[in-house]
Amino acid sequence: MAMERRSATLRAPGRRSTESPTGMTSPAAAPVASSSTTRGVGWGGRRLTISLLHAAAAELTAPCCPALSRCAGRYMYMKCGGVEDGRRVFEGMPERNVVTWTSLLTGCAQGGAHSDVMALFFRMRAEGVRPNPFTFASVLSAVASQGALDVGQRVHAQSVKFGCGSTVVCNSLLNMYSKCGLVEEAKAVFCRMETRDMVSWNTLMAGLLLNGRELEALKLFHNSRASTAKMSQSTYSTAIKLCANLKQLALARQLHSCVLKHGFTSDGNVMTAIMDAYSKCGELDDAFNIFVVMPGSQNVVSWTAMISGCIQNGNIPVAADLFSRMREDSIKPNEFTYSTMLTASLSILPSQIHAQIIKTNYQHAPSVGTALLASYSKLGSTEEALSVFKMIDQKDVVAWSAMLSCYSQAGDCDGATNVFIKMSMQGMKPNEFTISSVIDACASPTAGVDQGRQFHAVSIKYRYQDAICVGSALVSMYARKGSIDSARSVFERQTHRDLVSWNSMISGYAQHGYSKEALDIFQQMEAAGIEMDGVTFLAVIVGCTHAGLVKEGQQYFDSMVTDHKISPTMEHYACMVDLYSRAGKLDETMKVIGGMPFPAGAMVWRTLLGACRVHKNVELGKLAAEKLLLLEPHDSATYVLLSNIYAATGKWKERDEVRKLMDSKKVKKEAGCSWIQIKNKVHSFIASDRSHPLTDQIYAKLKAMTARLKQVGYCPNTSFVLHDMAEEQKEAMLVMHSERLALAFGLIATPPGTPLQIVKNLRVCGDCHTVMKMVSGVEGREIIMRDCSRFHHFKSGVCSCGDFW
Repeated sequence: MAMERRSATLRAPGRRSTESPTGMTSPAAAPVASSSTTRGVGWGGRRLTISLLHAAAAELTAPCCPALSRCAGRYMYMKCGGVEDGRRVFEGMPERNVVTWTSLLTGCAQGGAHSDVMALFFRMRAEGVRPNPFTFASVLSAVASQGALDVGQRVHAQSVKFGCGSTVVCNSLLNMYSKCGLVEEAKAVFCRMETRDMVSWNTLMAGLLLNGRELEALKLFHNSRASTAKMSQSTYSTAIKLCANLKQLALARQLHSCVLKHGFTSDGNVMTAIMDAYSKCGELDDAFNIFVVMPGSQNVVSWTAMISGCIQNGNIPVAADLFSRMREDSIKPNEFTYSTMLTASLSILPSQIHAQIIKTNYQHAPSVGTALLASYSKLGSTEEALSVFKMIDQKDVVAWSAMLSCYSQAGDCDGATNVFIKMSMQGMKPNEFTISSVIDACASPTAGVDQGRQFHAVSIKYRYQDAICVGSALVSMYARKGSIDSARSVFERQTHRDLVSWNSMISGYAQHGYSKEALDIFQQMEAAGIEMDGVTFLAVIVGCTHAGLVKEGQQYFDSMVTDHKISPTMEHYACMVDLYSRAGKLDETMKVIGGMPFPAGAMVWRTLLGACRVHKNVELGKLAAEKLLLLEPHDSATYVLLSNIYAATGKWKERDEVRKLMDSKKVKKEAGCSWIQIKNKVHSFIASDRSHPLTDQIYAKLKAMTARLKQVGYCPNTSFVLHDMAEEQKEAMLVMHSERLALAFGLIATPPGTPLQIVKNLRVCGDCHTVMKMVSGVEGREIIMRDCSRFHHFKSGVCSCGDFW
């Protein structure tokens, strides 16, 4: 794409004289102190500037007009956020009229002193000053910018009381209610208006657009064309933004023609809106053509819109080039530019943008800090994300939620919980996305079983339990923590479900071994007409895999490709390999691998290697291991699985050679570890562990439990001990597996009949699986075990997997 460079012509704006006829500076200098020229120096510097100007104004104007001097001082202080100083000037005025009262009320609303606004209204009336329409309009505008709905509603009531129902007041009410999210109230005000001007139509349209009600806004736009003589630039700008959000390319082109016809091409806002609409509709060349011919020099808004368009259309290199060129053209990026660049894919590393952000001192801006934090989160850089989070001034709920999401993605439940607690202590109210992020964190394997339930209660407290994102997070969390019944309960209570809810429920049932239920949910999803994605089919094929439903799994795979036009990914092919290889159909498995449209990855070969371990297929296992070692030469699981295949078939020499190869390459085997939570504390165990304070009692329970199981028919299966040693030693090793230690501890640490939940980082061994089944019957316990591949529900001597895992 050729990029035309236009030279920038900078024009100095016309100056408003601040000199009196006598050549002296007058109070017209007051706006200068409150303008953007003083904003970069902080309140302390502005306050000094204002004080000096106030003193000068008082000296020059006091002899002729004391009221004018005080009015100038009050104007400067209130506009710059110095509410208390502005009030002191106001209180010193011997005479106060509606203009001074309006300025004070507006300043208090802008400065966040919401509790003072209504008191000042009543005081104003007590002093005999009647508010006019501009009083209400100014205060409502300030209230809207602060989002102070309660104050806005009370000001609305006062405007009705005083009969100030003019168009200008109603337009301000439309703006206030729209920005506070009360669209229906804004529509009610609009319907009651006796006279509507173009501002009225534009304000309600913009409000509907702001609140995601684009179709209503589009209908209003069509109605406005019949009710107004001529559309303004603001109307076109809002209508074109609607086209962008709704991806209505044809209408955007029509409006572009109208803009050309009415001569609005010199309006930067309108042309930027057209450019953005073309970008969002995928017409990047048209957007760029508009960008290069925009009259005058492109400003930071148009540059940012063009960069955003490139990123949305996946053209990251051009976006990066534009970002560099705008700085070469002396256009300084603002917080929106940086936030936009940080949404780009990881081909642009956050650190590259971070340096520029620090250089231009934008690291404290909430929007920039939050975008930077989110970028580091995608990389899994929790420490860098936390460092950015600490630098953000005036953290809003979005920043807190982003930090929570970072910990959630990292699986750090404790970190997410601590952030949530700090957030609450600082008086920040969570929103539905905050709650859903912390619930996601509670689904991590090391999180306590009850932590998710506690945050479920928090969601009910804040009345977010019906929010789609919260409901989906709860379904996923309960399913991943072993509480499949709770997941189903939440799922059935959802009045609205998104794709994540359906996928989480199907996946949950599949992982728990309830394949019939998973397929039932899938059929309900089909009947409801929900559009499925690759994750949906991945979950349902996993359900078929865990139940040995080979034919059904192949049918769902074929349906995904043929009926739903979804291209299979590496994960789908790995799942199909798992489907056939678990069932012992290794020849069909190789046909699946040979028919893949791309080279098989590590996931596929690892799945096949695991199946060869189960079915003791040495030759095919050796092939899978060789492929894996080429892809991931330092993955310990490959060496361990191959050595286990040799050991299971009695090839001890080959097994020792694999172990020696591991040692020579300094590859360390991942230790098996099991966890169990008792009374809000997580206890971990490794094989033959003797570090627990209750070690003696644990081993005594193990001994008694094993003896009792042998009385009812238990016979240790020593083939799962892959070491060349005596049978007695193998049996002793089986007893000391980490999952059995966790089980014994759970039995002695909880009252009889209490369900136990155990997590293991590796696949549960066959002998331990048998022991778990027998203990569930002998002890009368429900035991839920999560290993690296699925959940096992042991109850009354039976496992939910049907001994097929």
